[in-house]
Amino acid sequence: MTIITTADTKDISSILEIWFNASLQAHDFIPAAYWEKQLIPMRDLYLPLAENYIIKENDTVLGFVSLLKSENVLAALFIEPQLQGAGYGRCLVDFIKQQCDQLHLNVYAENTAAVNFYQKQGFKVIYQGIDQDTGHTELSMRWSKY
Repeated sequence: MTIITTADTKDISSILEIWFNASLQAHDFIPAAYWEKQLIPMRDLYLPLAENYIIKENDTVLGFVSLLKSENVLAALFIEPQLQGAGYGRCLVDFIKQQCDQLHLNVYAENTAAVNFYQKQGFKVIYQGIDQDTGHTELSMRWSKY
């Protein structure tokens, strides 16, 4: 049975492993060393700032979503790489949409699979800029219930 639930401390290592592996796959245009350097900030800074939800089956974490609710920001959405395309990401986005009237996110333009995924979920590109950390083009996208 697939369930979505609030992440807790015991889920952090699974979340970080999924984030790292999926980041390497989705962002192969950015050196792996960049993602390695982001592991500790992800664990100690970014995840604690967000509301984190996991999707799991049989006590195995399959993916997660991070929401900065006060800002309506979908800060992270990552699914175990070999399970991508099976509908878990859509389930997590639908879950977050139930909590917010609008959502904003940033995604690398070169991550075309993610851009296409978000467009299928109703997100529209509202701005294009350069990510200061990596120098790569980043798209700001927005979804609105109304």
